[in-house]
Amino acid sequence: MSDSSQRVQFERVVQPHLDAAYNLARWLTRNDHDAEDVTQEACTRAFRFIDSFHGGNAKTWLLTIVRRTCYTWLEKHRAGKNTTMFDEDLHSIGVADLDGSNGSASGTPETLLLLNADLRRLGECLEQLPREFREAVVLRELEGMTYKEISAITEVPLGTVMSRLARGRGLLQQKLGGANPET
Repeated sequence: MSDSSQRVQFERVVQPHLDAAYNLARWLTRNDHDAEDVTQEACTRAFRFIDSFHGGNAKTWLLTIVRRTCYTWLEKHRAGKNTTMFDEDLHSIGVADLDGSNGSASGTPETLLLLNADLRRLGECLEQLPREFREAVVLRELEGMTYKEISAITEVPLGTVMSRLARGRGLLQQKLGGANPET
């Protein structure tokens, strides 16, 4: 494959999913700068191996590369180190994300303040989940991936994906102060 056709295919396959790639890296590394490094490394790998992509789900293909890159990066850079805390202001779900208003949310300042506080709390609780549960919840609830796609990305059986999602959701609900459905 020529450099020109390789670049065109990379732009077609990878660029539409860069936000999802960064989002996954951010939730796994828990740090903006590290997520940028991981995303860049994953994109470099994707470009190098773009000729191995023969159709199918491009987002799943890219997020698999991001996940593998992330775990390799974490092993190399964080052996035994604690991770940086989540930045709520940068990575919380916005009001527009919830109601589809694209920033034209109506409501009183008090209502918006309470909503932002709830979203911050949700982000903090999600951040506290063990990595495999956080990964499954992020891929399903934030990235909208199907169970089958999550199974392909994480390289675990479908039943394990379902179990991780159920346990992750239960732990999240417990951390948020709700009743745990498993008890």
